Amino acid sequence: MAASGPTVPVVGDATVTRGRILEAAISEFAEHGMAGARVDRLALRAECNKQSIYAYFGSKEGLFDAAVEAASAMLAPVVVLAPTDLAGYAVSLYDFMIEHPEAARLVRWHALERPGVAGSSPAMVQRNKRAVAAIAAAQRAGLVASHLPARMLLVFIISLVQTNEDERLVNRGKPIPHTEKRAALHAAVRLLTTPDTTPNTTSTQLEGGKKS
Repeated sequence: MAASGPTVPVVGDATVTRGRILEAAISEFAEHGMAGARVDRLALRAECNKQSIYAYFGSKEGLFDAAVEAASAMLAPVVVLAPTDLAGYAVSLYDFMIEHPEAARLVRWHALERPGVAGSSPAMVQRNKRAVAAIAAAQRAGLVASHLPARMLLVFIISLVQTNEDERLVNRGKPIPHTEKRAALHAAVRLLTTPDTTPNTTSTQLEGGKKS
């Protein structure tokens, strides 16, 4: 009788099985984080055995990283960053997070439990580089306020989207209603990103004083 070893994925089933594992991983890690997630429970969700999970992803950490990348890939075609409408981008991102709360929780867990790895996958790095470059170009063109560096502007916009815990702190344990949050988010990002077109009256007054 031949000794049993790790299950080798069948080529024809590879995409389907891998997709089921990632879908189950997004739910499991979003609920429990990496430390609390259980591979046997995840295998049950994905309707596969644990050996298949390790065959595809190598380790629990590798699966965690892949799950975050898969959740991020869901976002990319839905929420498009237009540098001249960053308020609209923020609201679209917020709507996505409301529709997919597991994705938001997963990203937060990843930042906490995988410092130094979070945000470092090649696909995520390239997406963020393109976003920062687009905002910087709009700033140089005078279309977006330039009082903050482009990458910090993007950081602050994303931070404004993800305020659920802070909302509960100031709203008696309850989140702010979605309609109120969306309107306030749009207004806040507009204030943050709209270039100042007011003439420099101080400079004008000084020049006028010299002539008199």
